[in-house]
Amino acid sequence: YGLESGNPVSAFDFIGFTLQYELSFTNILNMLKLSGVPLLSRDRTELKNIVVGGGPCACNPEPIADFFDILFLGDGEEVDLEVIELFRKCRKEGKTKQEFLMEAAQIEGVYVPSLYDVEYNEDGTVKAYIPHAGVPKTIRKRVCNDVDNMYFPENFVVPFLDIVHDRAVVEVLRGCRFCQAGFLYRPFREKSVETINRQAKRLCETTGYDEISLSSLSTSDYSRLFELLDTLHTWSEDERVSVSLPSLRVDNFSTELIDKIASVRKSGLTFAPEAGSQRMRDIINKNVTEEDLDRAAKAAFEAGWNRMKLYFMMGLPTETLEDIKGIADTAQQVVDLYYSMEHPKGKGVQVTISVACFVPKPDTPFQFCAQDRRETLREKQKYLLSCVHSRKIKVNYHDSATSVLEGVFAKGDRRMGRVIETAYHNGAFFDTWEEFFSYDRWLEAFAACGLDPDFYNYRALGLDEVTPWSHLDVGVTHAHLVREYQKALQAQTTQPCNRQCSACGANKLLGGPCFDYSKNSL
Repeated sequence: YGLESGNPVSAFDFIGFTLQYELSFTNILNMLKLSGVPLLSRDRTELKNIVVGGGPCACNPEPIADFFDILFLGDGEEVDLEVIELFRKCRKEGKTKQEFLMEAAQIEGVYVPSLYDVEYNEDGTVKAYIPHAGVPKTIRKRVCNDVDNMYFPENFVVPFLDIVHDRAVVEVLRGCRFCQAGFLYRPFREKSVETINRQAKRLCETTGYDEISLSSLSTSDYSRLFELLDTLHTWSEDERVSVSLPSLRVDNFSTELIDKIASVRKSGLTFAPEAGSQRMRDIINKNVTEEDLDRAAKAAFEAGWNRMKLYFMMGLPTETLEDIKGIADTAQQVVDLYYSMEHPKGKGVQVTISVACFVPKPDTPFQFCAQDRRETLREKQKYLLSCVHSRKIKVNYHDSATSVLEGVFAKGDRRMGRVIETAYHNGAFFDTWEEFFSYDRWLEAFAACGLDPDFYNYRALGLDEVTPWSHLDVGVTHAHLVREYQKALQAQTTQPCNRQCSACGANKLLGGPCFDYSKNSL
């Protein structure tokens, strides 16, 4: 039911899902089932219960295409309103659902899977996506140019219990060869200081939160960050509201920045070296050096912090066991740095290293790579634990089985829909919860559908191969991804968008330059 109204979901004209993580796909089916809404788009024949989705996984929604009527590619703040207005018009004119979908498909950023047929080659790869008559061959991502005047929710239901991210969140910028989101959210667009300050203050007034999180892929890349923090402090300190920056770059972390974000209370510090060796950091284009990390850690320790979290990945392309050992060595280096400095007697340090299994994702230079096998990932996890010799270092790592399944769905095609539906009917949901997840259940579903999961994530893609997402244009060109992939294999780095343009092609969505480098103060 709707949280605000209490109305049953089956009474809504539109049912929307944010597609944040591949392993939540079965939960979508569970919610539809509990709501009494048919799971498959083709079984919802009336002009109601239009199931729509958007978010990161919409860049390749083919595994769940059979369940959705409409998928939004790119920014949704404008396109969803346009689709809803079209719906009202079509309902008033007595048009059918099919007629509505045909008209919706003409709106930029709208993908209607049922209007595209898929042909496969004999080897199981995609041969072509064939659009029905009258719909675009390629669906282009929707972009909102004016981020200052986009709709921003200032009133919403506040949970009455503790939640994971129990704070007010204000987005400061969008966009940034590294992570998938870094490519999906291009081009680079910043909100003004005035807009961010107004939205942050309003959120605290309407929700009662006493912490503001300035959210983006890399908040410290915001060109007017110090000015923004000074502006927020004109009211946040008096009202005992703390400001946190969850996405900090190691290479521009400074004492001045520490002073500004710790004015009310110290929150945890998380840095992301991502890899244990400089060679690997260059390959994944993480423009961070050991000197950067040492400088950032020293500044944090001098300011009184004694707890730090370091985020890494394993299973990266060309990775060796020496690179895995480098993860433990990096953490030990931070511990040794702490004890080489003066600190209050009896006050120790705690360094937590969180290690995720790398999953090659669509629309990134590493989409062409095969994923590390589950057995290999397990061996690397055990080896990492053997390399940690200090009780000051805590190691957390993700289950390799869920990462493998994530990789299958990330690069899967439309045939995955049968697997997801089969697994759901066999009891799969809440797959991110260990007590619910069953890898064997999923393997049984693949076998029942006659599909091999290894085909999707353990196979390297050809540079000219047609992919399940080839007909979806997120702005970054295929040529750029190939170019960056080839640079990665040679350990050649590319500067971030706010420092130098890499000609990725996303600027065509704005009709001009993405970033004014003359305003970059960092």
